[in-house]
Amino acid sequence: MRADGRATILHADLDAFYASVEQLLDPSLCGEPIAVGGGVVLAASYEAKAFGVGAGMPGWRARQLCPRLVFVGGHFREYQRLADRVMDVFGDFTPLVERVSIDEAFLDVAGSVHLFGPPADIAAAIRRRVRDEIGLPVSVGVARTKHLAKVASQVAKPDGLVVVEPERELEFLHPLPVELLWGVGPATRARLAETGIRTIADLAATPTPALQRLLGDAAGGKLGSLAINDDPRRVQPTRKAASVGAQSAMGRRRATPDLLRTVLGYLVDRVAGRLRAASLAGRTVTVRVRFTGLRSVTRSVTLPVPVATTLTLTEVATELAGIALVDHPTEQDVTLLGVSVSHLVDEHALQLELSLGLGGDRRRPGSGAGSARWAATVAFSDFGRVPEEFRALAEHEPSPASGER
Repeated sequence: MRADGRATILHADLDAFYASVEQLLDPSLCGEPIAVGGGVVLAASYEAKAFGVGAGMPGWRARQLCPRLVFVGGHFREYQRLADRVMDVFGDFTPLVERVSIDEAFLDVAGSVHLFGPPADIAAAIRRRVRDEIGLPVSVGVARTKHLAKVASQVAKPDGLVVVEPERELEFLHPLPVELLWGVGPATRARLAETGIRTIADLAATPTPALQRLLGDAAGGKLGSLAINDDPRRVQPTRKAASVGAQSAMGRRRATPDLLRTVLGYLVDRVAGRLRAASLAGRTVTVRVRFTGLRSVTRSVTLPVPVATTLTLTEVATELAGIALVDHPTEQDVTLLGVSVSHLVDEHALQLELSLGLGGDRRRPGSGAGSARWAATVAFSDFGRVPEEFRALAEHEPSPASGER
């Protein structure tokens, strides 16, 4: 918590970001229920969310809920470009900006009030500039702690501003549902509900040892602290990343080969685009697979050369996910997939290599096959489109009998 007790931490979160960008790029989609993806919904507009459509939902189910739903393939290069512009706006108000994902960040404006006025005025000014200069809606929460600022921004959605003054923190926090707390997903929410814990007040009234028995020592202790707004973390300005990653929670889905390649393909496209935008490549690829019951496993491999090519990274990530499933034959469903690339190096140009006649040449960026992949990736990126290979997979609709819900 801040030593001076003032509410000077902002959490800014772009609303339905991917879908909002698609509506910005194609004004004919404004006001329409749209979803990014196909076989799997990666993001939905608020018009689609009103019908119950949400991220991670199978495409066939989304169409059942909303027959007018429009699917778009995604412009991931534009997502990154516009998100970076938003972060530049944040930086005009304070140097203390901690970017936590492509579309959200924490800001500490304690040192900016003498220039721009009270934190609520700063938040309002940020929202106006993002709307006027970039054309996107952003919700902002203002509070004394990072945790509460994030909760406030969720309450502010869509396209709103919520300020939580220090004297009414628990009055604001305790009536809210537990799923608004950081780290409470569907599985944790269900586990808490089984014991009668549905609101943050219920959580705050539960002894920490009981929460630790229910959720584990770390998760139980953390949630108990957040329920009483005990969060000492400070805003840490973003430093050069040691890794670049993306993940997607999907509800409960049958781990079919098509699902793995579709979701991992989209995630890798985001990761690879960020790598290339920063002139980086990485040697170590890590895949995270979360099964039901909150059990997660990771599998990784270190390649002989650094790569930032979408097709190669997708191929590696899909193989790693397959290994994770083979190692856990009793697990048939997954709830989250994630990909990260680490051991990063600067890569400002592609250096060609002589063919060595060895297996795996296609994964070496400078080989003949590897350079062809690199050229294809850059060409697709220049058009701001997902490669057709991924688009075709995304348009595949699994049968309702396949076990997805």
